[in-house]
Amino acid sequence: MDSATESGNKLSIFDLDRTLTRLPTYSPYLLHAARTVAPWRLLLVPAAAAATAAYKAGLIDRKRTKELMHQLLLGPRLSAEAHERATAPFLARLLAGGFRPAALEQLAADRAEGRRLILATAAPDHYAHRIAESLGMEAALATKVRREGDQLTHRIDGDNYRGVAKLQAIEAWIAEQSLDRDQLHVRFYSDNLTDVPTFEWADEAIAVNPGAKLRRIARERGWRTVAW
Repeated sequence: MDSATESGNKLSIFDLDRTLTRLPTYSPYLLHAARTVAPWRLLLVPAAAAATAAYKAGLIDRKRTKELMHQLLLGPRLSAEAHERATAPFLARLLAGGFRPAALEQLAADRAEGRRLILATAAPDHYAHRIAESLGMEAALATKVRREGDQLTHRIDGDNYRGVAKLQAIEAWIAEQSLDRDQLHVRFYSDNLTDVPTFEWADEAIAVNPGAKLRRIARERGWRTVAW
């Protein structure tokens, strides 16, 4: 840890939904985008809700659920122009009041410590990268949505960055940056129980507004908890 501090290799990795933000972003984004570019697709909201119910019943996985929801509400392909028309106002509204004030204060405090700020989220990369950029973060590790030319499709490339898949994405980024894990000090913030693999891997685990089960695990394992 001392060598990591001396070399400046200090990472602060933040989850997005309900950690930095007050509310989830994925479903609100899809609803906003559908309303903006193809309002008739709001008639398919019950079908999207059925996909979510199928996931909760264990009939399909989260990745397939997200693909179905995107396909229903945005279509199988979305032009770059339509995507920008939908995304820009959504992000503006999110930045205007969608983040937890204490989370923004923590970002500023970690930046002042000289820490590199990274977003790691299961949210799709086509808007998560822009959120990270707007917050002055160095990188966004987010679920990759396939492009075909200048069009955004509903297909996910690789894994949905949830659970172990999020940790694998972080480890892959560290390798791409030619960083030595042994020389890093990693601080990880999340509210999500599925992030236990990353909490365990981090040098400093911080559970944000944890639910009862995550709070119990944090207490048993000596992780810090904060109320934002």
